[in-house]
Amino acid sequence: MEQRDAPRLQLRDASVGYGGAPIVRNVSLDVPDGALTVLVGPNGSGKSTLMKAMARVLRLDAGNILLDGRPIGQLPTRQVARRLALLPQGPVAPEGLRVRELVAQGRFPHQSLLRQWSRRDADAVEAAMEAADVAQFAERPVSDLSGGQRQRCWIAMVLAQETGLLLLDEPATFLDLKVQVDLMQLLRRIAKQEGRTVVVVLHELNVAAAFADHLVMMQDGRIRAEGCVDAVFNAANLAKVFGLDATVVRDPVSGRPVCVPRVEPAVLHTPRIAAE
Repeated sequence: MEQRDAPRLQLRDASVGYGGAPIVRNVSLDVPDGALTVLVGPNGSGKSTLMKAMARVLRLDAGNILLDGRPIGQLPTRQVARRLALLPQGPVAPEGLRVRELVAQGRFPHQSLLRQWSRRDADAVEAAMEAADVAQFAERPVSDLSGGQRQRCWIAMVLAQETGLLLLDEPATFLDLKVQVDLMQLLRRIAKQEGRTVVVVLHELNVAAAFADHLVMMQDGRIRAEGCVDAVFNAANLAKVFGLDATVVRDPVSGRPVCVPRVEPAVLHTPRIAAE
């Protein structure tokens, strides 16, 4: 992986919202290169809004976001799309679209009037389907697949874009735990083996703690804690950010922290016997 003095994606006092109402306020963050960064936080904490700003879907109200050292707002759209790929929440494929056709859409940033579809594009699509383990579904309609299989198809699409940065907004929502784990293993492998920078928004805290290299906890539009999982995922931060009363223990195999909510013991009531 190419060595740089600064991370490829940096946020400096970034503020962004909707219709003049601020959602994210004065956020600064260096996203580690070649690692899996996970954003967590309560509903409405600004995670998805921040990710949209990172992808230049939303314009900043203040501050700056730097992509490869340059303000992302000053870069041409096609140039951004060749460096950064976004998978938004709940993407929907047109009815009847086949998996290969969906994945091929990831090659659009590389097309132009002078550069049409090429062997390199076809190879990138095949490689992306293999990496996401959906090659066996290539000729099937996306709508015929299960939720987890469809998510893998969308991930294959952003892989086919061949960018060094991948942003995925809640890719595991509404999926079974096993499917969530499989998806996160895939994303971690992409970061570790291919040296890509992956940023994911997640809701499931223990899944985030199990896979993140860098964990970011958000609340009320601000970053309340960030760093390695061991430094961030603790009872104090869970209470402060989520209002969660929990014990954090270590998984005996991985050594990763696991959140165990404290449950009040059930109160047994002695049945009352009505007087005769």
